[in-house]
Amino acid sequence: MSTPERAETQREPVPDRPQQPRPRRIGVFLAVALVALVLDVVSKVLVVGQLSGEAPKRTLGGLVYLDLARNSGAAFSLGTGFTVILTAVAAAVVVIILRTASRMRSVGWAVSLGLILGGALGNLADRIFRAPGVGRGHVVDWISVFGPNGEHWPIFNIADSAICCGAVLAAVLALRGIDLDGGAGARD
Repeated sequence: MSTPERAETQREPVPDRPQQPRPRRIGVFLAVALVALVLDVVSKVLVVGQLSGEAPKRTLGGLVYLDLARNSGAAFSLGTGFTVILTAVAAAVVVIILRTASRMRSVGWAVSLGLILGGALGNLADRIFRAPGVGRGHVVDWISVFGPNGEHWPIFNIADSAICCGAVLAAVLALRGIDLDGGAGARD
């Protein structure tokens, strides 16, 4: 008795499925921005309420002083005569970041741009709502760090810290070739 030969079954090739796009990271982005903004605003309200007219408060063995200052310029008090221009630049940065956020699928970029946005909004709020007037307001700075030899380093606030940390993270992401979409960028 002969057995019928089994026909070998060939599987149909499965067409490559398009890769699912990574989910957008808008929630992470907005949460980080909101936390940075709230921490900055609350800290400034507390500092203005507690340190107005007071001598600087020494903390951490004199490494850090809580010292209320009003800054009409940018970092390192540069551009003190250009407060209106600095306000416009900050507003433009906010708009650019918000437009970029719609393409963002990387958690790293969401954190980076969220920090920058929260910090920019914190300082922009000072420029809009603080004296001497709308678009000319002075930013509240209050953290003063001294170097190992007693030299005074710039005075800053939480918004400035958020912007700097976000910028450093953005540089690291860019150097590692990570795009806004979370994938590796084209390398030469």
